[in-house]
Amino acid sequence: MFQAVSVQILLLLLFGGYAFSEEECVKISVTSCDACIKSGPGCVWCQDVNFTKPGELDTVRCDTRSALLKRGCPETKLINPPSSMQFIKNKPLSDGQAKKDLVQVQPQEITLDLRPGKPYSFDLKFKRAQGYPVDLYYLMDLSYSMNDDLKNVKTLGIQLLNRLKQITGSARIGFGSFVDKTLLPFTDTNEEKLKKPCPPEESECEPAFGYKHVLSLTDNGEQFKNMVSQQRISGNLDAPEGSLDAIMQVVTCENEIGWGNSTRLLVLATDDGFHMAGDGKLAGILEPNQESCQLDKKNMYSKSNLWDYPSVGQIARKLEEKNIQPIFAVTQKVADVYRELSKLIPKSDVGVLSGDSSNVVNLIVDAYNKLSSNIIVTHDTLPEHVSVTYTTCQGQSSSDRGICNNVNIGQEVKFTVTVKASKCIDLKTFTIGPLGFNEKLTVKVRTRCQCECDNIRNNASEHCNRQGSVVCGTCSCNPQFLGQRCECSVGHKDEAALKAQCRKDNGTECEGRGDCECGVCKCHLTEGGSSYYGPHCECDDEHCEKYQNKLCGGNGECKCGRCKCKDGFEGTACQCQKSTEGCIARTGAVCHGRGKCECNQCVCEGGYKGLKCETCHTCTLPCQQSGSCIECLGFKSGPFQKNCPLSCGHLVPNIVDKLLKSDCRVKDQEGCWMSFTMKERDGFNNYTVNILKDRECPEGPNVGAIVGGSLAAVALIGLLLLLLIKGIIYAKDLKEWRKFEKEQQRRQWAKSENPLFQKATTTVANPTFTGDS
Repeated sequence: MFQAVSVQILLLLLFGGYAFSEEECVKISVTSCDACIKSGPGCVWCQDVNFTKPGELDTVRCDTRSALLKRGCPETKLINPPSSMQFIKNKPLSDGQAKKDLVQVQPQEITLDLRPGKPYSFDLKFKRAQGYPVDLYYLMDLSYSMNDDLKNVKTLGIQLLNRLKQITGSARIGFGSFVDKTLLPFTDTNEEKLKKPCPPEESECEPAFGYKHVLSLTDNGEQFKNMVSQQRISGNLDAPEGSLDAIMQVVTCENEIGWGNSTRLLVLATDDGFHMAGDGKLAGILEPNQESCQLDKKNMYSKSNLWDYPSVGQIARKLEEKNIQPIFAVTQKVADVYRELSKLIPKSDVGVLSGDSSNVVNLIVDAYNKLSSNIIVTHDTLPEHVSVTYTTCQGQSSSDRGICNNVNIGQEVKFTVTVKASKCIDLKTFTIGPLGFNEKLTVKVRTRCQCECDNIRNNASEHCNRQGSVVCGTCSCNPQFLGQRCECSVGHKDEAALKAQCRKDNGTECEGRGDCECGVCKCHLTEGGSSYYGPHCECDDEHCEKYQNKLCGGNGECKCGRCKCKDGFEGTACQCQKSTEGCIARTGAVCHGRGKCECNQCVCEGGYKGLKCETCHTCTLPCQQSGSCIECLGFKSGPFQKNCPLSCGHLVPNIVDKLLKSDCRVKDQEGCWMSFTMKERDGFNNYTVNILKDRECPEGPNVGAIVGGSLAAVALIGLLLLLLIKGIIYAKDLKEWRKFEKEQQRRQWAKSENPLFQKATTTVANPTFTGDS
């Protein structure tokens, strides 16, 4: 019993919250029907010309339906454009065997006219048709480790095709192979190794390649067997393969592969992991994958060594776009890797191959049955400001995908699709449909952002003072006229200039409390029945601060939003009797002269704190600023000497012989240090200063010592110069003397006899010569 009551309460809360949101209308300065319905899904406009009262703005015409009815708007005068759906194509779902014009989705095309912000729901039906054709493309890893698997696939092709035909009645099969990019470090680029990347003992070996399309989709099993039998194993260096490169080409080359209007299956058979976007940089490949078909005349992937590997996101998006469901037939060692990959790709499955792929037929059949029985409904790229959610066939909560599992052939399932446009948009188109199937619902969506009113197109309407016509209950004025009923002649001013006169500081027109008529505010009545007043209706005498639930505490009058207190009372709400008893400081001053006494409490100013404004934690003594005043007050000198009492009246000086401690030390004009202390007095910047009688001045220069020192320095420099000159001369003379001695030594050696010289052997005497003469 208690559980049943709880459920009822929960449902009431849920539906009550929904009803509240539908009835909610948030509007700001709405003055037209179009602006009203754009404000929110719960907003309704009243087009009754007599709905507004004198002085009321047209804003009151926009509200919730219940509020407008309560105010007296006739039901027939309410403008509330609903969301609606129109069927463009709605063929019934096919029964029995598949036909040429097979229909599995209903409806096929609709147009939605949506109210902005208001969701609209409709049912999408899907029925699995018996005999729906299947296209299966077998993409095989031909690296050397898959040698045994290739031998089995050559013999299992016909068996696989026959099994598929037993299930669907119509099946085609195709084949392609891949290895990896033929660049280091993925493949050995030695010329001989490129031609034969297999081990030496392998006689039949295919040259290294990226991806090769071998056989387009066909229902001829013998042709499949013959083409696959011609394939040879190949090889590469590293463990990961170029699987994603190959998948991208199979998906994008629709014409070459031959994909038809069918269930499209892509079987990837491999025993290793895969390279992904970014790995190409290892080989110097910087250009990202362009997601396009690039098969050459030999059906080889021509951009294998020029484009990087695609990302997993690119692969998932392309598979979903082309309605291709991948089946990853992999060995046990990499099964976990591909299970994680399958989580990122909707409508995909993973099967574990035996060591030689002998179980591949059963693996593919089981995966096909699983994928085709799980229906996932989703949409393509949505227009801006449009959102879509789904409620699944099991009644699960809304999400961005509709999922139904274990759907049998011939079973009809229904999804509730909810579309919402948050803003006004032009006609946009998107599609909704089950993944893996080509049938789609085309949805054309537009918004209803204009009112369809019973307009009175009469430029001489009495309601508009014969200067305009009635549009959705309001006046559309002729040129040169404006106002709620076209009562204002613009003259030489434009409408914007007149309205600007009604705005205070570029704010709201007449503060939202009046109507702007010809540039003058006509104020509305207040809630209490009095009138707003002021040039911009900014004043009223009802909204002042209250004290003890009394306006202005009962001790004053409310004037333009502020309390004007009676004699003997003060405060923002006149809540206090005037008194300074609690504000008197020990000095006798009120708040030490640093604040005001309000309600018997000090309201401090200038950074002062405390009960009586006695302290200021952020204030510092003005030592340097007081230097000139200290000089004139204490020493009768300085720039303020002539008008010292006038300039320095805020300081009370005391000349003392000794200071226990000095708060300030400042230089005067003569360069002497003045020491003094400063103590605050009441008020701001008032101090008592104790000035030390004696200044610290530097002593004058000793002229005698300076002159004597200068003469001594000159004499010393002269003596040093003489000694230096003497030393230079002595060194030069010494050098010359030693040179002279060396020359003397050479001269003595020259006087010795030459050992090669021989004296003359013949002596001739002059007969006339005698020694005596």
